[in-house]
Amino acid sequence: MTDTQKIILILVLCWLVVTNIIAFVAMYSDKERAKKGAWRIKEATLFMFAIIGGSLGANLGMQVFRHKTKHWYFVVFMPLILILHIALLVAGWYFFFR
Repeated sequence: MTDTQKIILILVLCWLVVTNIIAFVAMYSDKERAKKGAWRIKEATLFMFAIIGGSLGANLGMQVFRHKTKHWYFVVFMPLILILHIALLVAGWYFFFR
């Protein structure tokens, strides 16, 4: 693995860690706000966090906090986004690091 590949790998991993933490915390925050009847995070924003790389954190947040689990579009599309991200990571690894 070249130095450039190592830097790219580190940057991608850092991006994924940060976006997943943000998505997980956003699910928690929205759940707490829902309990209090306070201002909520838009559903589009929760999906955006998942799409930009936080799909694992969003899915974990949904399950851990039992949040958005009754909305069919979250139940269907959040796991699909995660599957897409896994496929992209595997394909990226295969084509970029082999």
